[in-house]
Amino acid sequence: MRSKRVLVTGSSRGIGRAIAQRLAQTGWSVALHYTNGEKEAKQTEKLLGTACTGVYRADLANPAKATELFSEALADGPIHAIVNNAGVYMPLDFLHSGDAAFKANLHKTFAVNFESPLMLIRAAAKHFEKNGGGKILNVASRVGFRGEGGAALYAASKASLINLTRSLAVELAPQKIQIFGVAPGWVDTAMAREGMEERYEQIKESIPLGRMATPTDCAATVAFLLSDDATYLSGVTIDINGASYFH
Repeated sequence: MRSKRVLVTGSSRGIGRAIAQRLAQTGWSVALHYTNGEKEAKQTEKLLGTACTGVYRADLANPAKATELFSEALADGPIHAIVNNAGVYMPLDFLHSGDAAFKANLHKTFAVNFESPLMLIRAAAKHFEKNGGGKILNVASRVGFRGEGGAALYAASKASLINLTRSLAVELAPQKIQIFGVAPGWVDTAMAREGMEERYEQIKESIPLGRMATPTDCAATVAFLLSDDATYLSGVTIDINGASYFH
C-alpha cells in the first residue's frame, strides 16, 4: 500500500522521468507533470503503472500556473512531497544579444527556473503546514555555484533557487517542512547531447570520475533525500558532478 504521494514537475522525460521511476520503485505514488511532451508523459505514465496517480499539463513559463497545478493535483489526492525539476536552459550572449531577445530570455528563464518553483513551494508549504509537514526537493545546477560563459541568466536563476532552499529550510523547519536541492553537473540526456557532440569527449575528460552523470544518478540522490534516511537534513544542496567542481 503506497502511503505517500509526490508531485514531480517536468517528469515526461530525462531526469524528471528517472526521478518519477525511482520514487515509484521506492513506494511513492507519483503525480506527473509536463508542458508540451504529452506523448512522452503518457510513456512515463505507462512505465509507472499503478504508481502513477495523475498526469497534469501546465506551462510553467506562467508562474500562476504553478499554483493551479498544485491545486489540480491535490484535488486528486493528498500530496506529501514535491520535486521542482522542470527547467529551461537557453544560452545567451550577454553583450551582443538584441534587447528583445535578452528580455525574453530573462523573463522565461526566471519564470520557469525560479518563479514557478517558488509559487509551487508556497502552495505546497501552506498545505504541508496544515498536515504535519512535508518535503520539497529543488533541482538546481552546478552553475548555480559557479560562473559559466553564455549562461549568466540560467546560472543566476539556479543560484536564486539554491539560496531560496537555504532560507526556507530555516523558516519552515518549525512546521516540519524539509527542503533540499540537488545540483547536477553534466548529465547524459538527449537534451544535453544536442549541440555538444563535438565536445562530448572533452567534457568527459574534465570529469575525474570519467563519465557524465546519468538521470538515474540524479534520481538516486533525490530518492535518498525524500526518504526516511534523511530526516535530519534540510537546506542542503547536494552536488552530482563526478568530482568536477567543489565550492
